[in-house]
Amino acid sequence: MKIVIANTTHYKFAQIISDTITDSAKVRGTGIAKRTPEYIQQKLEKGNAVIALDGDKFAGFCYIEVWGHEKFVANSGLIVHPDYRNQGLAKKIKKAVFELSKEKFPNAKIFGITTGLAVMKINYELGYKPVTFSELTDDPEFWKGCQTCKNFDILTRTERKMCLCTGMLYDPTAVSKVEEQKEKVNGKAFKRLKSIKEQLFLKKKQK
Repeated sequence: MKIVIANTTHYKFAQIISDTITDSAKVRGTGIAKRTPEYIQQKLEKGNAVIALDGDKFAGFCYIEVWGHEKFVANSGLIVHPDYRNQGLAKKIKKAVFELSKEKFPNAKIFGITTGLAVMKINYELGYKPVTFSELTDDPEFWKGCQTCKNFDILTRTERKMCLCTGMLYDPTAVSKVEEQKEKVNGKAFKRLKSIKEQLFLKKKQK
């Protein structure tokens, strides 16, 4: 099994990716936006997707969407073929597309909306935090993508304030601040420990 950045050589998988996304929505009975083979191919052409392959067999997929002049990036369309589920593949795909997003758009906030508890757990482990829809992109084109979801009427009635999906966000700025604070704390702790060791050494030398 290998997970790679998708490209035009993977066009042949566009139809099965589209069908797998649609079939998954029917089985789960939850809302999920449909994605046409043509739409999938656009992501492959730009290198904004990762695909999991078992030899020449399709196993899983996820793609990147860019919004608000690259201020926001969404990891969407996460899907694993039924033959490869319950093997931890979704987590590996999600991590791969997450790393690709950070590499291509280092200053963007990465977000997603989902009804799946498993996806929420994966997102949380990657550093995402649950947020209200108001903290996500206000780009109308993103929300148009929800039109094929059966729960779209809920989103419309609430003026895009809420739906059955949960919004989750990874903010690289916030993460940097946390890391910076950790470095300060660790630095102070190191200096304190060094001072204690020096004092102990001096006391021992005096004896």
